Amino acid sequence: MGYREWFDQHGAKHRALVAKLAHLSDAELIAYFRYDNMVIHEPDFCPLYAEGKRCHTMEDLNCYLCACPYFRFDDAGLDRSGERVRKSTCAIAAKEGAQIQHDNVIHQDCSACLLPHRAAFIAHRFDRDWFAIMAEVPPKELPNETEV
Repeated sequence: MGYREWFDQHGAKHRALVAKLAHLSDAELIAYFRYDNMVIHEPDFCPLYAEGKRCHTMEDLNCYLCACPYFRFDDAGLDRSGERVRKSTCAIAAKEGAQIQHDNVIHQDCSACLLPHRAAFIAHRFDRDWFAIMAEVPPKELPNETEV
């Protein structure tokens, strides 16, 4: 699965869950997305939940964003570095980030960065529309509601 396909599918899943939880306040909604709650009440939201795994080792892991608004991708490639095609990068060059290179492709490795999984960061960037928070992430226009 490419970045774009995951992005669109996850956004649609996020939109459906937020709609189901429309009765919650913003603070309650952010709290609902804590890993410990999600793994119990929304086991299909993330494939790692079924394995009892976390994407990041941290206390109070929050899954509201799942991806980072500073992540940039293009399945066709953002640019080239020698013979390698860069398919993703970090817009803020977070010091915790790294790059993985294989098969002439460079991917951003965000596994050591915890920023988008902190409730305070989520509250600061909060919008009930995940696509609005992530508006700068994909290389092309976001899908409209009928496409998601």
